[in-house]
Amino acid sequence: MTAFTALWITETPDGRYQRSLVERQVSDLPAGEVLIQVAYSSLNYKDALSASGNRGVTRQYPHTPGVDAAGYVVASTDPAFRAGEEVLVTGYDLGMNTAGGFGGYIRVPAAWVLPLPADLSLRDSMIYGTAGFTAALSVYKLQQAGLRPDQGEVLVTGASGGVGCVAVALLSKLGYTVVAGSGKASAQVFLRSLGASEILSRAQLQDETDRALLKSRWAGVVDTVGGDILATALKSTRYGGCVSCCGLVAGAALPTTVFPFILRSVNLLGIDSVACPLPLRRLLWQHLATDWRVETLAQLVTETDLSGLKDHYLDAILHGAVQGRVLVKHAVCT
Repeated sequence: MTAFTALWITETPDGRYQRSLVERQVSDLPAGEVLIQVAYSSLNYKDALSASGNRGVTRQYPHTPGVDAAGYVVASTDPAFRAGEEVLVTGYDLGMNTAGGFGGYIRVPAAWVLPLPADLSLRDSMIYGTAGFTAALSVYKLQQAGLRPDQGEVLVTGASGGVGCVAVALLSKLGYTVVAGSGKASAQVFLRSLGASEILSRAQLQDETDRALLKSRWAGVVDTVGGDILATALKSTRYGGCVSCCGLVAGAALPTTVFPFILRSVNLLGIDSVACPLPLRRLLWQHLATDWRVETLAQLVTETDLSGLKDHYLDAILHGAVQGRVLVKHAVCT
């Protein structure tokens, strides 16, 4: 019996959701081929939704969120993994309905587990986390759709958030001219340090007219927020341009027309990091560890433990008060 500390979300009789740190046992974890001691996790918007009782993310409580985890294999019934091996898990059902990375151990199917790339540390893998992987997937899909650095400016919306800041840094590294959109005036210095050539406010990214098309500007867009901002980006994208879509913090509805698609041949690319096929997942993590490695990783991160996560950062990310990435360090790292 191995005890560990976990963030525990419970539903009260009056329908509220409470957070606490509890001691759990490895024997409490769900079935799976690989038992992992978690060294690091990271905070994503979906984790805060799970910790707030969002049934679209987590169906049953009590529950331990955390869609990201990196650590050491303790035991495996699958010969592909050996004890002591460094691995990471992002996506799939981790932290949604399967006890996640905000606990000291996870037990998951072997098909979810990725050996840590040789050039990447456990810590750095969780600075990226799901947010960084989603940014990489967005850039990859834009490249596959034909977007080249010489074609013009690329807009990143929600640029000070987890996905957005990695996307800004990654696109800049790859030679693109990046324009960052952010609702935080205080993020300007941060975003320019990541490579943004210009910063636009939320008001500048949100068209409130009923025009079907706006002046063409963007060769490509990484949209992390959805809603009216995504609709405006579509209306402002050049002929044949590409727009990736991975978020909905500004709304799930898309108030647009078919005109960007049928008059400007704009491509809307859906981004899903949860069920991304394993071969592509391996490829992108290898890119992030090597030729796509973001040299400014240290500038992206704020570090906390489970206590700080519980008391501050879960609420902060829901209210748009988090800049960059929040790394969650477990006691095994002391």
